[in-house]
Amino acid sequence: MFKLVRNLTRIICLFLLASCASKKVSDISYLESSVALVESSPQLDIYQPKKSENNPVVIFIHGGYWEEGNKDMYGFLGRGLAKKGITTVIPNYTLSPNGSYHTMAQEVAAAIKWTHDSIAKYNGNSDQIFLMGHSAGGHLIALVGTNPKYLETTDMIKGIILNDAAALDMNSYLKEYPPTKNHNYDVTWTQDSTNWKDASPIYFLSEKVPPMLIYVGTKTYPSIISQNKDFVEELKKYKSTAEINYLTKKHVPMMSQYIYPWNKHYKEIIAFIENHK
Repeated sequence: MFKLVRNLTRIICLFLLASCASKKVSDISYLESSVALVESSPQLDIYQPKKSENNPVVIFIHGGYWEEGNKDMYGFLGRGLAKKGITTVIPNYTLSPNGSYHTMAQEVAAAIKWTHDSIAKYNGNSDQIFLMGHSAGGHLIALVGTNPKYLETTDMIKGIILNDAAALDMNSYLKEYPPTKNHNYDVTWTQDSTNWKDASPIYFLSEKVPPMLIYVGTKTYPSIISQNKDFVEELKKYKSTAEINYLTKKHVPMMSQYIYPWNKHYKEIIAFIENHK
C-alpha cells in the first residue's frame, strides 16, 4: 500500500509540474464548416511550452474505432510533450456515424493546414510539423500523409509517428470481413468496395512519404500486427531503413503509457523529431 501511495503521489506531483510548464489554449475552431454527414465545426486544443519559442510541433490524432474519443482525453500527452519543448495540437474530428473515413481525413488535413498557417502565434514552428496518431488516429494520419487527395503537398510534414495504427490495409480486411453496423463500419468505410482501397494508406506509399517512426504492441489486435508488418514491407521499397518498434503491450496501454512523463518513449519521439526537423 505504501508503494502504491508513493507512486500515486509521484504521478500527481509530475502532473502538476507538467501543467505549470505549459499553457493550454482550448476549443479553437480550425474549420468553419465541415463536409461531414452532419453540420460540424470541429475544434482543437494547443499545449505550448511557456518558456520557449519557435518549437517543433506535434499534431496528435486520437483513436477510438473512428466512432468515439475526443481531444479532452489526451491532455496528458499534450502536457507531456509541451514540458519537453514541443508545441502540441490535439484536434477533434467528426466521428462515425456522422462522418466517414473520407470526411475524417479531410478534417485532419484541415487541422494540419490550420496549424501550418497559425501555429507561430502559439510558439510553434510551421516548418517543423510532425503527425502522431494512435489506432484509428494512426490510420488517419497515415492516410493524409500518403494519399495525395488530402494535401497538395506533404512537404509541410517532417515526420509521422504511428502508435499501434489500425486499418493500414482496410481493403484486404473488408474483403474478408465486409462492413456491418458494428462500430458503424457501414458508414465509416461505406458499402462501396472502391472506397476501401482509397481508405488504405498501404496503397499510396512512395518516395515522397515523410519519415516514419512506427510502434506496434506485441499483445495488440492481430489485424494491427499483420497490417503493420505488410505496411512496413511495402514501405521498405521506398525507405530501406523502415522498421517496426515492438513493445510488449496491449492496444490501450500503447497510448496510456504516455500518462507517465518519465516514459522512455518520449525520449525516442524527441530524438526522431530532432533528427528530422
